[in-house]
Amino acid sequence: MAEHTREGEENGVSGCMSSVIPGWFSEISPMWPGEAHSLKVEKILFQEKSDYQNVMIFQSATYGKVLVLDGVIQLTERDECAYQEMITHLPLCSIPNPKKVLVIGGGDGGVLREVARHSSVEQIDICEIDGMVVDVSKKFFPDVAIGYEDPRVNLHIGDGVAFMKNAPEGTYDAVIVDSSDPIGPAQELFEKPFFASVARALRPGGVVCTQAESIWLHMHIIEDIVTNCRQIFKGSVNYAWTTVPTYPSGVIGFMLCSTEGPAVDFKHPVNPIDANESACKSSRPLKFYNSEIHTAAFCLPSFAKKVIDSKTT
Repeated sequence: MAEHTREGEENGVSGCMSSVIPGWFSEISPMWPGEAHSLKVEKILFQEKSDYQNVMIFQSATYGKVLVLDGVIQLTERDECAYQEMITHLPLCSIPNPKKVLVIGGGDGGVLREVARHSSVEQIDICEIDGMVVDVSKKFFPDVAIGYEDPRVNLHIGDGVAFMKNAPEGTYDAVIVDSSDPIGPAQELFEKPFFASVARALRPGGVVCTQAESIWLHMHIIEDIVTNCRQIFKGSVNYAWTTVPTYPSGVIGFMLCSTEGPAVDFKHPVNPIDANESACKSSRPLKFYNSEIHTAAFCLPSFAKKVIDSKTT
């Protein structure tokens, strides 16, 4: 649980609530200065330092179990569907018959669970740097980590940047980069050389979807991501977003790009997973994603649209 100074009193502001609240987890980060999101903690279930980061899981009062890495919420049982389903189906529903899919990061297994819905997929590779994240997810989040049980999944514990560099050219139909924020072990996943290696590993007309931060907090980071992707990917370059209540600002974005080759129109899915759910190899119904929300995800507020359009046209 994060504890912090009584900021209101230090600043001489009377009547401010103390930010030292016993029994609450508060997410404080230089990535979103001047604000915090708090969840009431019922019980800390796991807390340990891996080779790469601090890993904590707690039972919250309102969002179920919560996975926290280096003080940043990665998922909660209540709202993980909004992230996992969107980061997966936005790219996979935009191309016909994806067969080979690579997941970078995503050690909790949620993206694997969603990729497994696509019956056309024959091979699902995942490269996660932190084995502890995989292990604790299997123990504490079985409904998320169920993705590992699919026989098409091949797990590689290691550095995603190195894995991408060594991937044979033109291997994958889709790459999904489920990364944490661009600080610490995930920083390289937001840089131009990494995007170049992703493009190389994709087939012509292949697609990538990467976590791309919040339009409310990180437009400067998003500008850089869009600029890099526009230089690397010669097909489509689009930005989409979704709502995730426990992420900073309540929204998170995705960068969706395709390589030169068969045209990809991300805004109009050609492979509607929700219309063919009986064919999916997953019994869990979709909670968030549908074809309408797929198209709506690319509708941007004016302030974000102006910046992003200036970089993609």
